[in-house]
Amino acid sequence: MAKKPEVNKIVLAYSGGLDTSIILKWLKNEYGCEVITFSADLGQGDELEPIRDKAFATGADKVYIDDLKEEFVRDFVYPMFRANAIYEGHYLLGTSIARPLIAKRQMEIAKIEGADAVSHGATGKGNDQVRFELGYYHFDPSITVVAPWREWKLNSRQALIAYAKKNGIPIPITKKRPWSSDRNILHISFEGGILEDTWAEAPEEMYVLTVKPEKAPNKPQYIEIEFEQGNAVAVDGVRMSPAQLLAHLNYIGGQHGIGRVDLLENRSVGMKSRGVYETPGGTILREAHMAVEQITMDREVMRIRDSLIPQYAWQIYAGYWFSPERLMLQTLIDDSQKTVNGVARLKLYKGHCRTVGRKSETDSLFNLDFATFEKDKVYNQADAEGFIKINSLRMRIQTLMNKERRK
Repeated sequence: MAKKPEVNKIVLAYSGGLDTSIILKWLKNEYGCEVITFSADLGQGDELEPIRDKAFATGADKVYIDDLKEEFVRDFVYPMFRANAIYEGHYLLGTSIARPLIAKRQMEIAKIEGADAVSHGATGKGNDQVRFELGYYHFDPSITVVAPWREWKLNSRQALIAYAKKNGIPIPITKKRPWSSDRNILHISFEGGILEDTWAEAPEEMYVLTVKPEKAPNKPQYIEIEFEQGNAVAVDGVRMSPAQLLAHLNYIGGQHGIGRVDLLENRSVGMKSRGVYETPGGTILREAHMAVEQITMDREVMRIRDSLIPQYAWQIYAGYWFSPERLMLQTLIDDSQKTVNGVARLKLYKGHCRTVGRKSETDSLFNLDFATFEKDKVYNQADAEGFIKINSLRMRIQTLMNKERRK
């Protein structure tokens, strides 16, 4: 084991959950230095209310709780959704996209407080350790990172619970809720415990943001979402801030059971892991965004942009938000969004979100004169013959050459 670094002051990313509650006490016991906790309000709801008192009771010397909801949605979620990012076809990256902002603010606090170290609660098996630490080193290459899961001998959830009981730390995990969760305004994720049985269906009582689709209203709801340069700005004609809009869509989507995902994903560190996610507002937002793109984005621009989605999503999933390659892709993606101005009309019903209409007053590329199946005066259908022959030429030549070789 590497020698323990000498540090004078640590800023801990603190959620008040199982891992970070124990880590706070462990840092005080093992390092004997000042520990400052930082909790980001990213839309967790009521979960942050008891954090200040809990942090002080567990040994924190100073507590930061910062409301970052608007910055989170405006500067992190919206750029990601302009790219239609999705990981392995299902995951809308709700946890992944939160880590860069937490790391950014944590490093700002470290600078303000003169701290020479930062710490987090991510395990040595997970993705979050990578996401946090790549962010830390981006802002300060010389910062000391204390990663307790890579140092201590508490190598299981049960060992953590035993340590917590020994030190009088309240634990949010119970036999009735044998899983861990992480929540922000974009989503809530669940992992561990009973979810480690990949064949077992996630229990209904686990879900927080969405009703059971079968029990959702029997009548569909129609909503309209307006976009300006790829960003959602209004729902049903009412303009809102980014965080307000996403929270509103979460409420509407949750009522209709929209946005549940059960995924056995490939972690960036190598193993497969099961995650269950609720992303009601994000699911609606992505569907609406793609609908407006359909009517406003050039075909070849869309084809190139879509080819980059897996790479862009991987960069976020693997923690490369601050990397030059992600910034390069973001520049291209944002340029593609200049014409994405319009309105999408969606139908929400029992877990489903479906586009039923789209329009753009300023940037529509849909021309009925060309697209109609009725008689028109602008398109000579015979022109298609030359197009087809030119595009089939390489295949025709290949077939002819193969026939010659077989003679």
